[in-house]
Amino acid sequence: MEILWLLIALCMVVAVLGPFLRRRRGGGIQLVSPGSPDAADPETYGFVRQELLDVRLPGPDQDLVDVLHVVQATQEWRAAAQLLAGTPVKGEIRWQRVQAFAGAASLELAARPGVGGAWLRSWRAEAPEDPGAAAVHAEFLVQQAWRSSAVGSEDFRVLLDEARTVAGEASALAPGDPVPYITRLTVARGLGYTPEEFDQLYAEVVDRAPAHFGAHLAALHFWSSKWHGSRELADRFATAAAARAPQGSLLAGLPLFSLYDNLPEVNLTPNFYRSASVTKAVEGAMYAVHSARQDDPMLAHVRHLLVLFLVRMERWSEAMHQFVHIDGYVGALPWTEDSDPAAEYAIYRALAVAGYEANGGSPARLLG
Repeated sequence: MEILWLLIALCMVVAVLGPFLRRRRGGGIQLVSPGSPDAADPETYGFVRQELLDVRLPGPDQDLVDVLHVVQATQEWRAAAQLLAGTPVKGEIRWQRVQAFAGAASLELAARPGVGGAWLRSWRAEAPEDPGAAAVHAEFLVQQAWRSSAVGSEDFRVLLDEARTVAGEASALAPGDPVPYITRLTVARGLGYTPEEFDQLYAEVVDRAPAHFGAHLAALHFWSSKWHGSRELADRFATAAAARAPQGSLLAGLPLFSLYDNLPEVNLTPNFYRSASVTKAVEGAMYAVHSARQDDPMLAHVRHLLVLFLVRMERWSEAMHQFVHIDGYVGALPWTEDSDPAAEYAIYRALAVAGYEANGGSPARLLG
């Protein structure tokens, strides 16, 4: 029996790693020793070293980076309040900035328990009527629940209950802002709302921002097979959102997020990443990327997930072109689901470089 389990385990490893580690005529990559002259070097493409990758953001936002630097260096919250006050209420960028401030405070607290993130506590205490402070505080509590507690535990539920209360306060302070409602979508997923309760909350979001990508992403997670739905329900939600998306909307790429959310823990299906369903979802996301405004703040989110699928599909050149646009930042799916987002991203980037060069690619061809 032990031998049988060993053989099953070996088959699983081969199925998962085989596409990356085999050498085929006319393509594929081959592992070499780190000191080998054939070893691919991402830095020759101008890519950022792993230890310098920014885990807070999915893509560049220099105003946010500057303010985060000031806030974390001085523990003074007023620069954060000023930035959010000047950020359009219904834009995607406000959602991203609220998440970034909350994530920065949460990571500080994890690094320095009881001390880190003091600027957020001061912000809430000294500006209780600031809707930005309430929105960041609510998102902070959500991130703390997932980061510091076991899902479903008493501590997890207590933090999410508090997040729901604070998000309600944020909504009362800024009734037209969809961000607190998006935060509540995540709370609803964690607390196990019924589908009817969730639909009522989701309607509050789309009334305020009908094409908000972040809102649709938060709702999609609820309907996934990992939470309170199924692959079929998640696909139906994503497909419907993509079908009614306005021209140039990144919602056309939402089915790829549904596919990712419902991937099996271990895939034993041969050529799964060359299947029609995967190809269709990837092509939809590629279309969304090419059709969207190049300054769309959610564009980086779609590019990051595309990279994972393009590498697994061994579409090296297309993956490399996505890396050129997103490199330097890893604060997005799929990397944020790993305990070390920068390391996970760097592995895929190295695979893409190796596969690209094994098939005749070079920095001159990519960057020329």
